[in-house]
Amino acid sequence: MTGFIHSLESMGLVDGPGVRAVVFLQGCPLRCLYCHNPDTQTFSGGQETTPEALVKRLLRFRPYFESSGGGVTFSGGEPLGQPDFLLACLKLLKAEGVHTCIDTSGVGQGDYEDILKHTDLVLYDVKHHQREGYRKITGRELDPTLAFVEAVRKANVPMWVRHVVVPGLTDSREHLTSLGKYIATLPRVEKVELLPYHTLGVHKYQTLGIPYPLEGVPPMDKTVLEPWNRQLNEACCRNTDN
Repeated sequence: MTGFIHSLESMGLVDGPGVRAVVFLQGCPLRCLYCHNPDTQTFSGGQETTPEALVKRLLRFRPYFESSGGGVTFSGGEPLGQPDFLLACLKLLKAEGVHTCIDTSGVGQGDYEDILKHTDLVLYDVKHHQREGYRKITGRELDPTLAFVEAVRKANVPMWVRHVVVPGLTDSREHLTSLGKYIATLPRVEKVELLPYHTLGVHKYQTLGIPYPLEGVPPMDKTVLEPWNRQLNEACCRNTDN
């Protein structure tokens, strides 16, 4: 079995607890307006590797992530887009006692049960919690990600919720209040992270020769999100048993 990875980061500090080795898998079915990695969207390309070779490479960083309570995070692209490869890697890592995490929008292929059995933490990227908004941002329907949430609920895996806040799109008081109510329904939420929209990936669109969907939208001021982050985290801490 082989899979395709886009890149690997050995000292990730924002993709789960502790220091993380982060694997960015190739391919994503969504076309988010604010995607900052358009070069990971197609399922072709990337570096071909086997689960055994990748895990052997990841274990070289073990002294860094083990000493910090970290581990390995699979991101993308969309890691659930290569389910067999992802599962094989997770099994090998768990056999080594490594903490595993998947950073996902919850849109994948096949059955999630075995994947979640070998996952210690889900970083769940909520693109939007309402159908029309989700369709506008991703170009897809909401149902697949709702099915993933139910799989996480059944598997009883803890999650951190992430949501990108875009000026003029997802930054209104009404939206963030409604988002908080939605997060309160999610299972085992341990943390909420409102991520300010940025334009660091715009040059990739230029390199690929494709138009940038949010041309002219300014970066989000992260200080505006600080009170909302506090408010949503306080609320989710009261709902960890959902």
